[in-house]
Amino acid sequence: MNRINAFKILQAGPLASLQDAGRFGVRHLGITQGGAIDLHAWAIGNYLLGNPWGAAGLEVTFGGLKLKAESDLHVALTGADLGAAVNGHAVQVWTVFQMRTGDVLEFSRQRNGLRAYLAVMGGFEAEPVLGSLSGVAREKLGGHSGDGSQLAAGDTLQINREASGRVPKERQVPEAEKTDYGQPAVLDLVLGAQSGEFSGRSLFDIFNRGWTVDQRSDRMGIRLNGPLLKCAVSNMISEGLALGAVQVPPDGQPIVLMNDRQTIGGYPRVGTLTPLSCSRLAQCPPGQRVTFKPVSHERAHLQNLQFLEWVNPS
Repeated sequence: MNRINAFKILQAGPLASLQDAGRFGVRHLGITQGGAIDLHAWAIGNYLLGNPWGAAGLEVTFGGLKLKAESDLHVALTGADLGAAVNGHAVQVWTVFQMRTGDVLEFSRQRNGLRAYLAVMGGFEAEPVLGSLSGVAREKLGGHSGDGSQLAAGDTLQINREASGRVPKERQVPEAEKTDYGQPAVLDLVLGAQSGEFSGRSLFDIFNRGWTVDQRSDRMGIRLNGPLLKCAVSNMISEGLALGAVQVPPDGQPIVLMNDRQTIGGYPRVGTLTPLSCSRLAQCPPGQRVTFKPVSHERAHLQNLQFLEWVNPS
């Protein structure tokens, strides 16, 4: 085994886990996608280091995590500002920096956004489960230990020995990609599925009224509070669910289905968020205001393709 220890966990945050691009080709078995819930920030971290697409990074939610470097490392920090500091000195988000053996990286608390991503040269390594390292606690799959468990004090994260000695490419993040998560989120929504069954008033309200993120939100789904949406369809045969599907249960309050969603569902759907809008929503804390903006399928596809071509130039 050509692996070495990269970090030892000194203090575990509430929700920290390894995530890669996700687990695909298994939803017919009832197994969810998983993967980095903010694909935008995760992908940029790997881009900064020149890592191949799919390299596993560390998703840190809320903060409260403390790690000690057990090797000399080049790392990239992207996503939320969780008050990260190395040996007590603040480090900037959207940058690459070097850590020496013995250095301590600590995430203190949430300042702007919910989830930070720590990428390391070559990506973190562990035993893949069904082709992915993504940790899904509900299904007990993947992650650093293979069983989906969250990081705990005393755990170690490993990397490839050869990758640890590489020097990162000199890349910068355009200012437009450094998202200010404190601003109201505008989410692109592609109408579809059962959208024609919703009342005209409901379709107007979706795009012309504000919504707030409910505290009952997680990696499985993000609930939104706002005007009541009414649909003529009350009973459906369960259908497959895509990332970003906006389900509307009987209480009329939408739920945006995220990476750890169930694979099928029977609530009507008004449409689907674009992947980049799912990433933006993943950084919204409870109580943050969001709005929906209609976008065509063609425009949504082009936006996603342009982003993927930028972060994965090879």
